[in-house]
Amino acid sequence: MELIVFTGLQASGKTTCYVRHFLPTHLRLSLDQFNGSRHRESILVAAALESKTPTVVDNTNAAAVERARYVVPAKAARFRVVSYFFESTLDECLARNAARTGAQCIPDAGLRGCLRRLEPPTLSEGFDALFRVRIAPDGSFIVEPAGADAPPPATTEVRP
Repeated sequence: MELIVFTGLQASGKTTCYVRHFLPTHLRLSLDQFNGSRHRESILVAAALESKTPTVVDNTNAAAVERARYVVPAKAARFRVVSYFFESTLDECLARNAARTGAQCIPDAGLRGCLRRLEPPTLSEGFDALFRVRIAPDGSFIVEPAGADAPPPATTEVRP
């Protein structure tokens, strides 16, 4: 039983990482799926926890208070709770966002606002493990342990 909470700016690679690496094993929950409805999302988070379904929460989750809405009930349900923090620069996210079309492309001000609120996840929030994620030049994802108690970073590439 595992709940993974993604954190990062829009266009930092969260959904692509989910599709490439977690689609076969984890349910994806995202506010984008529910037109921003926290009520609908909370019903499905509760159902995932009750049914003991491995789940990825694919939102920006910029602040600890936002992540707590997932971490607290998941810990109560005895899930292992893991954070993946997507480290991309604002310029990288702006460039990827500019390549998007339709509703997927958000105003630059939205990215800048999210960056102002962005707090890197910490173990004190209740996470069992923390990982930092970067996009390599070839488009693959580089995942490193993070947090004060993590071993020295040994860069590894996540592969499907």
